[in-house]
Amino acid sequence: MRIEFARRSFALGIAASAVSVLFSTGSGPARAADFPTRPITLIVPFAAGGATDNLLRAMADLASRELGQTIVVENRPGAAGVLGANAIARAQPDGYMLSILPEPVFRLPHMQKTQFDPMNDFTYVIHLSGYALGIAARADSPWTDWQTLIADVKKRPGQVTYGSTGINGTMHLTMEEISQRLGVKFNHVPYKGESEIIAALLGGHIDLAVTAGSIAPLVQDGKARNIVLWTAKRVPRWPDTPTLLDVGLDMVANSPFGIAGPKGIPPAAVKTLHDAFKKALEHPNTVRLLDRLNQENAYLSSQDYAAFARERYDAARLQVERLGLKAQ
Repeated sequence: MRIEFARRSFALGIAASAVSVLFSTGSGPARAADFPTRPITLIVPFAAGGATDNLLRAMADLASRELGQTIVVENRPGAAGVLGANAIARAQPDGYMLSILPEPVFRLPHMQKTQFDPMNDFTYVIHLSGYALGIAARADSPWTDWQTLIADVKKRPGQVTYGSTGINGTMHLTMEEISQRLGVKFNHVPYKGESEIIAALLGGHIDLAVTAGSIAPLVQDGKARNIVLWTAKRVPRWPDTPTLLDVGLDMVANSPFGIAGPKGIPPAAVKTLHDAFKKALEHPNTVRLLDRLNQENAYLSSQDYAAFARERYDAARLQVERLGLKAQ
């Protein structure tokens, strides 16, 4: 089964009850005509300097101009990217606190008790993009391709190390699924963000880095080498780098993400936020940045994002069952 985001139209006949649970239209303290009247906080649940942080800071600046109020980006790395979800689940539903929701938000509730229920605690504002995730090594590493890497890992189980953005994140669990399918064992080293992973790779502290677009400058400068990508098709910038599909694994993992807030944000405020971020997503500066990060514009409206969230939640349950991960 593939782990992927597929852009498509959602059927008009989606059950109203399902969407109403996900896309809350409750009332809030701020009247639509007054929103926003003060700065908005947008939580990025990863360390500064990574692909998500770079993209959202650029978009926040553009959206701020549309809203007439500053959007303050706040980094809260750790806990597999769910600290933002923890925060907005308890926030006032007035539209002034938002967060990026990465894939683990839909997966962890199937594995352990969480501080949020993704099907009942959020107002989904806009879906944005997904990542060109993949595995990279230093340019001086002995692995020139996927086959040489796997052959070495089979000879030295548990000795080849890789960095990811945290336990039970998409990077980690995709590596676990790859290992399970191939019968190999890597040694996982979790970090709080891509910048830490890349520093550890260059410093020789880990052998491999699982990253998104942040590795691109190092590849371009000849300091790192892409081994395999997890995208649905080859990235135009790196046409010689195979995907997992190319090397015989029926897997795609690009960890789609969007922006949400607490359940109950007034519909007019949701529309205001949605429209501002949509314009930011379509701005030429964002288009160029997405291209540099090898990411796609994967826009979904508020209603479609809510329906997609249900889809991701159900897919995550199947992945947890497939990997045999025990609930805690």
